[in-house]
Amino acid sequence: MSLLTKLRGAAPAKTEADDVLLLHALFCIAAADGSISDSEDALIRAYTNTLPEFRDMDGHAFDTAMNASVQIAQAYNRDMKASLVVLAEIKSDAVRNKAFVLAVDIAMSSGSVDEAEEEMLDAMQRILRIDDSLAAKIFEIVALKYVT
Repeated sequence: MSLLTKLRGAAPAKTEADDVLLLHALFCIAAADGSISDSEDALIRAYTNTLPEFRDMDGHAFDTAMNASVQIAQAYNRDMKASLVVLAEIKSDAVRNKAFVLAVDIAMSSGSVDEAEEEMLDAMQRILRIDDSLAAKIFEIVALKYVT
């Protein structure tokens, strides 16, 4: 058994709703400071092209997921921080962890994490039930990507 197989374990039990909520998590962190920058938008698009949840979706299925995410934001009057509460509905531990990893990566992609992004990440950590030890590991690993 390869190291990657050992680390990944069995395929996580997830729902289609988890895919929408994962996408929503990406938009929440990108919009934490009030807007989605070009680099954040590009990163989200890159992720959606490579993540197993999205890479095999046809255009219609992806548009449906995008529209569902937009509807979540609209239900909370586009208050992305308030809309984070829906992330608690993610069924899969693996998807919750992935959402947090990707959120940290998007926040760090600009070179620094601003106060709004830090507050959003703190809220996401709590809502996604990411323990402090795992959160610290995630920050440490993702930071390696952006060290110059």
